Amino acid sequence: MNLELLESFGQNYPEEADGTLDCISMALTCTFNRWGTLLAVGCNDGRIVIWDFLTRGIAKIISAHIHPVCSLCWSRDGHKLVSASTDNIVSQWDVLTGDCDQRFRFPSPILKLQCHPRDMDKVLVCPMKSAPVLLTLSDSKHVVLPVDDDSDLNVVAAFDRRGEYIYTGNAKGKILVLNTNTQELVASFRVTTGTSNTTAIKSIEFARKGSCFLINTADRIIRVYDGREILTCGRDGEPEPMQKLQDLVNRTPWKRCCFSGDGEYIVAGSARQHALYIWEKSIGNLVKILHGTRGELLLDVAWHPVRPIIASISSGVVSIWAQNQVENWSAFAPDFKELDENVEYEERESEFDIEDEDKSEPEQTGADAAEDEEVDVTTVDPIVAFCSSDEELEDSKALLYLPIAPEVEDPEENPFGPPPDASVQAAAPEDTLAGSDKKQRQPSSEGGPAKKKARTTTIELQGVPSDEVHPLLGVKGDGKSKKKTAGRPKGSKGKDKDFSFRPKPYRGERPSFPIGPEVLGSSGPGGGGGGGGGEGMKVRAEGGLATGKHATAPAAAKSGSSASPAALLV
Repeated sequence: MNLELLESFGQNYPEEADGTLDCISMALTCTFNRWGTLLAVGCNDGRIVIWDFLTRGIAKIISAHIHPVCSLCWSRDGHKLVSASTDNIVSQWDVLTGDCDQRFRFPSPILKLQCHPRDMDKVLVCPMKSAPVLLTLSDSKHVVLPVDDDSDLNVVAAFDRRGEYIYTGNAKGKILVLNTNTQELVASFRVTTGTSNTTAIKSIEFARKGSCFLINTADRIIRVYDGREILTCGRDGEPEPMQKLQDLVNRTPWKRCCFSGDGEYIVAGSARQHALYIWEKSIGNLVKILHGTRGELLLDVAWHPVRPIIASISSGVVSIWAQNQVENWSAFAPDFKELDENVEYEERESEFDIEDEDKSEPEQTGADAAEDEEVDVTTVDPIVAFCSSDEELEDSKALLYLPIAPEVEDPEENPFGPPPDASVQAAAPEDTLAGSDKKQRQPSSEGGPAKKKARTTTIELQGVPSDEVHPLLGVKGDGKSKKKTAGRPKGSKGKDKDFSFRPKPYRGERPSFPIGPEVLGSSGPGGGGGGGGGEGMKVRAEGGLATGKHATAPAAAKSGSSASPAALLV
């Protein structure tokens, strides 16, 4: 209702910290849906936590992966969520039910994925040491996008604002613009430094409004281009960037960059510390630096689609940055005056009379005459902030909020549920089915129907090494690689029978996955080691949420087996 007023008053960027969102386990990546009502956070233990951003409460928790979630993206209508984990799995989730629709297994780790802005059937995936892949979800087919140099496969890619073109960039600074439907080369150019040397492309990000996009490069400069100029220049063009944004004093490298919701500001997160730099795009001047906790490293940054709010992740916690809200009573009454002390007020004659007898009846003209006209109070105008420039109406089927179901303490005594023997009667006619089919149709232990197993498709990519390790997990070739110990700790089978500690449901910590020192900033001698972390690794011990309603039991406690002591001790 008040979104139209946000454009006109004051600056449109956050100024101070506005609290944190604690997801129980360590957060690694986050993304807003198209309206900014829900925030999806990918966690270290493979879960996806969906926050209702208006109430700042957890709306849903999806136990998505076994390994850490490294990339997330919402579909256009908000009903689907696509996620990637460090074990090379890409999954599509139904947000309302929490079910997995389908999975794709890649030969190498996924650096980034992005849903098509308009066509919900297409997903762009960027695997390590491979050309980008365009997935079609309906028929599980994939297309490998053409690259400029087959020997250089460190490629990043992104859809433009409407998904008509795909922009790819490699380690030699070459940008290719491909038609999404035909994969034909439309335009290309090379990003060069002042001495005509090339620089590696780290990421490409598009604004939600307008035709601008930014390129984050290894030379620590963020270049802003106009997409229309790129298409006009054609192949091997030489477009000039609209702005070059950098930190000239500290020469800060940038971890993550993105546009504001209206495309007028650009935020970049430092790769050295928890600091956010905000520039005004039209002028190119630095307007604000937001400093987080010292010593923490930034993992991800997301700008709210319609409000001046930024979410950033460091040390496993989501920090929220917003504007300082100052009460302005003159907005309600222009002649309102704030008094330091009580003042005796002299009442005018007939000031508080219901009807002024002495007042003459004026003629109704202009605005007064318009009061007698009928006012339409039933028609709902579309909110401009939620509509694209080529749309007139909002999406009526969009998922803006998640319903919160009441939690029943004793499901057996629920008078509204099915009778206890209903599941037995339903299972009787199915005795003739195969054993595997019967397992899928039997009710789950939670009392509801068993979830249908998702179809898994293996994506074959030629010439892609299968021994790559995701950057979140450590460096390839390290003798203490964490690839073997990825994900939730499995229960020990007789190894630790004498270990006295047993995790309790809804209490204590959820076993955390060890992350390399380049992510958490640990500097101890065992910080880069695997198998539950070394001396320099501190496992984050988290309690339940404040409400205690959304906390889930640790994986080991659910399965009835004990967790590894290395993963549970701090």
